[in-house]
Amino acid sequence: MRDFTLHTYRMLLSSLSDCGYKFISFEQYLTSGSLPARYVILRHDIDKRANMALAVAAIEKSLNAGASYYFRCVDESNRAEVIRKVVDMGFEIGYHYEDMSICEGNLQEAKAHFAEWLGYFRQFYPVRTICMHGAPQFRHDSRELWKTVDYHDFGVIGEPYFDVDFSQVVYLTDTGRRWDGFRVSVRDKIPEYQDQWQKQGWVYHTTHDIITAAKSGTLPPHLMITTHPQRWTDNIVLWLYEAVRQTSVNMIKRILIRQMNK
Repeated sequence: MRDFTLHTYRMLLSSLSDCGYKFISFEQYLTSGSLPARYVILRHDIDKRANMALAVAAIEKSLNAGASYYFRCVDESNRAEVIRKVVDMGFEIGYHYEDMSICEGNLQEAKAHFAEWLGYFRQFYPVRTICMHGAPQFRHDSRELWKTVDYHDFGVIGEPYFDVDFSQVVYLTDTGRRWDGFRVSVRDKIPEYQDQWQKQGWVYHTTHDIITAAKSGTLPPHLMITTHPQRWTDNIVLWLYEAVRQTSVNMIKRILIRQMNK
């Protein structure tokens, strides 16, 4: 069975639900007085092809799942009609910020850019959480902005890379179009915990590996699962395009990682 299809994504959520996992948004994680014994923070980074987020959202809505959708300011992600539909379906949206990359490291420009676009997304939803866009092709990590600026001053209550307790929550992301993509990821990873998770056997390659772990009872009880909806499709042409494109991107990322480690 092909991985990274909508059918497989529904299988993943259904299997986790059958095993007692509850799906929550990042906002719910931060604001809930008490959390379920087993939970998954569902996060979606809308990097491109924003309309493909709607199919993922439809699956989640049919399962009564909570989730967070983070939109970039660029045209391939910032589609007002898509954002409105995601909000109307009952999901949280947030700002997938990359201000330091866009402003080439200029702190004052990046701060102003962040404020402008946070305000823009708040016309659709009372945005309270944000999430960094990795942008591996740029040398600036947009999280650098928070070394001199406090995002709480903007009414933001959380950013996953800073405000998830990863000593209790295991992070799984489809970066690299694989679930063990931290090996080819420049920024979308949690390096301080990755070795620990690997020693525990909490590293998975395919979606079916995650499903098997859930059914066997070996999957961690608390997860953040991040997907990029442009990767998940039943359309064979789009599926093949994404598979070939991501293979090339992973090769480039490996080169970037080698250069950064020199």
